[in-house]
Amino acid sequence: LFEKLDLPVVKKTKTGFSTNEEVLRVLAEEHQVPILVLEYRQLAKLKSTYIDALPNLIDSKTERVHTNFVQTGAETGRLSSKSPNLQNIPIRTELGQKIRSAFIPGKKDWELVSADYSQIELRILAHLSKDEGLIKAFKEDQDIHTFTAQQIFDVSESDLTKEMRTMAKRVNFGIVYGISAFGLAKDLKVVQSEAQEFIDRYFARYPLVREFMDSEIKNCERRGYVVTLLNRRRYLPEILSKNNAIKNFAQRQAINTPVQGTAADLMKLAMINVHREMTAKEMKAKMLITVHDEIVLETPSSECEDLVKLLKENMENAMELSVPIKVSVKVGKNWLDMKDM
Repeated sequence: LFEKLDLPVVKKTKTGFSTNEEVLRVLAEEHQVPILVLEYRQLAKLKSTYIDALPNLIDSKTERVHTNFVQTGAETGRLSSKSPNLQNIPIRTELGQKIRSAFIPGKKDWELVSADYSQIELRILAHLSKDEGLIKAFKEDQDIHTFTAQQIFDVSESDLTKEMRTMAKRVNFGIVYGISAFGLAKDLKVVQSEAQEFIDRYFARYPLVREFMDSEIKNCERRGYVVTLLNRRRYLPEILSKNNAIKNFAQRQAINTPVQGTAADLMKLAMINVHREMTAKEMKAKMLITVHDEIVLETPSSECEDLVKLLKENMENAMELSVPIKVSVKVGKNWLDMKDM
């Protein structure tokens, strides 16, 4: 790349020239070879991690791949998956989607059912912050990213571009994680001052979100922990650190944990409720996996309609918030090709 093709050196490491993904994407504007290197790495990763590995993990008795769920792996309370990690099956790339399509029901004439909470962390943020603007948007069933884009760009919906909505979506989710102007600028590929302006406009439109975040940080500094809506605690002693980097990280955790942690609590409650009702109704459907805000089940086709209704009722009513909780349900013959119900 650098000696034969004479491409510019973007970054150096202790051992030589850097060829990480960020560098290769910069070099791809100069030559085709860096693109081929990126494609090769993607293929090699998919082959080693999934195509070669998963068949060897099939249990000889059940003829299924079994994962292990960890209750205490993520400090926010989310379930994590390991050996193998089935929460990390790719979906964003065309090749990755082919891997996902390999996951099918264990029996003939059965379907996979996916029930996914819609924008649950933003709904929880609206509830916890009591911000009237956010609550209004969810109560009126507005597209929250379109709504936020209108607020921060000060345009009508008819003048809104797809790019504006995409940027607003990143602002929405970035705010939940306590993102800085520096981090948002890098994510949106804009200058830091412009990113700061987006953040300022967001808080001008949703002022109680800022108050909620400041309050969570102050409470954590005072008592040493934050709590979820169900009063599950996460201790953050680092919030009193004299090291600014450590302290800032703890502050972001103090902002995010009440939101993401409550989402984790909600999902576990929903799974318990769903399992209890399926058992009470003697349904044959089985819960297979949870991926953060999603539950995946398998069911006989004959039970599918009843299961969809059961999922929506139990998941949407697992916890009472000041905004509606919405669940989208999809059904299909594999984990990729699924249709809305």
